[in-house]
Amino acid sequence: MPLQASQNVFITCAVTGSGGSQDRSHHVPRSPEQIANSAIDAAKAGAAVVHCHVRDPQTGTPSRRLDLYKELTERIRASEVDMVLNLTAGMGGDIVFGDAESPLPLQAAGTDMVGASERVEHIRQCQPEICTLDCGTMNFAEADYVMTNTPGMLRAMAEKMTAMGARIEIEAFDTGHLWLAKQLVEEGLITDPVMVQLCMGIPWGAPNDLNTFMSMVNNVPKEWVMSAFSIGRNQMNYVAAAVLAGGNVRVGLEDNIWLEKGVLATNAQLVERAATIVTNMGSTLMTPAQVRELIKVEKRAPLA
Repeated sequence: MPLQASQNVFITCAVTGSGGSQDRSHHVPRSPEQIANSAIDAAKAGAAVVHCHVRDPQTGTPSRRLDLYKELTERIRASEVDMVLNLTAGMGGDIVFGDAESPLPLQAAGTDMVGASERVEHIRQCQPEICTLDCGTMNFAEADYVMTNTPGMLRAMAEKMTAMGARIEIEAFDTGHLWLAKQLVEEGLITDPVMVQLCMGIPWGAPNDLNTFMSMVNNVPKEWVMSAFSIGRNQMNYVAAAVLAGGNVRVGLEDNIWLEKGVLATNAQLVERAATIVTNMGSTLMTPAQVRELIKVEKRAPLA
């Protein structure tokens, strides 16, 4: 098939994520102030969108605390640097089973399964332009951990997100997730313009080989706004692959902590490198204002 490379590309910076990277790199931000500052630096480096989780400021472990989300979004909005705010809604769907012979009761450490309203309460209160929806249940690399997103839960979350006025970004870790996402769109639970992030290389989702990637790409409707990324050493390779496939790109410390072998990266450095790849391929970087126009959202403010 002929290449249809993107002429205009936006970069999303995934600032901190919810993995255990906080103990592997001192650049991974923990507190709302650190996460906001890192997001601001990434935006200055060329990221139009910042995708944010929050962490416990003392331990660095992932958190769903509303006060942390509120402080983070207030700090970002108080800055003089424009960026499109994208908040995760992936937390609160974690199940950790016991061992293979005794899967029940569930392990208290790591299990965090709550209802749809609680999973999106920070979206309701903080009013980001974009929020994510992980469109499927999936085994991750950990032996007994399951990221749990049932069709019923996803329908309830999507309905609430849409009613809140947030643009949903579908997170697809495999082709079946795209199949379910299309159904949610058909049911009117996710509205146009539809955004999708193709998440490659995360065990045990879609492997990051190019044949699988193109299978994912070919399952995305032409009118959807597509982005893609891979993790670790393949992060920058997928910047080029995403542009060549007609999409946008995502980089950041959520997905990769290295600038090169033995050199820990900052978010701004990863964005700068991605921006260089994009522009050297002849594409133009989009501004936050252009992204808002593309996905038909306005800059928002938190609930009073």
